[in-house]
Amino acid sequence: QVQLVESGGGLVQAGGSLRLSCAPSGRTFGWNAMAWFRQTPGKEREFVAAISWNGLRTDYADSVKGRFTISRDNAKNTVDLQMNMLKPEDTAAYYCAAAGVYVNVYSRGHYDYWGQGTQVTVSS
Repeated sequence: QVQLVESGGGLVQAGGSLRLSCAPSGRTFGWNAMAWFRQTPGKEREFVAAISWNGLRTDYADSVKGRFTISRDNAKNTVDLQMNMLKPEDTAAYYCAAAGVYVNVYSRGHYDYWGQGTQVTVSS
């Protein structure tokens, strides 16, 4: 049984920073694509960032480029999302996702496993 567990969400003022972490359990190998998505009530889950197994490939949504950084530590089996210069519009539930192949990383349908989500709230 594979589980993805997110942590690090919370409340922060605009301009502040948060660091999210995703820790897979169960099967912890072969995830060539790890990603973060986010969702607000009434809207579709949207892509935020993705990273390949070796960290050499990363992709970001235009809305977070230059502010968010995705990284992974294969020794610890964690994937982190460093979020800087946060804006109120970044407020959402953030979800970790995993897939076996690094293709179509922007598509939520591509991912095999999802975490339960962690809430990020940015106050103005």
